Amino acid sequence: MTKQRYSSVWDAIEDTPAEAENMKLRSELMMALKHHITRMEMSQAQAAVLFGVTQPRVSDLMRGKINLFGLDALVNMAAAAGLHVELRVTEST
Repeated sequence: MTKQRYSSVWDAIEDTPAEAENMKLRSELMMALKHHITRMEMSQAQAAVLFGVTQPRVSDLMRGKINLFGLDALVNMAAAAGLHVELRVTEST
């Protein structure tokens, strides 16, 4: 039996490379937003007002419910929080 190695957990569990890349981006954004909320010592209600979403939506974010968030929503929340999002595209190895 050979062991296959993956560069990311998303590469291992997603069906296609496109889905894996999407999940990588979403998880990075979610972690950045969660870190911002924690660093600023905001309540979920305060974060919801800042992000322009509901408090239950922030709760979903804090609990890591990645399947409930698309890239657009996460980018919008980051922008509302005053965070700058950069995207870098490189050749696959």
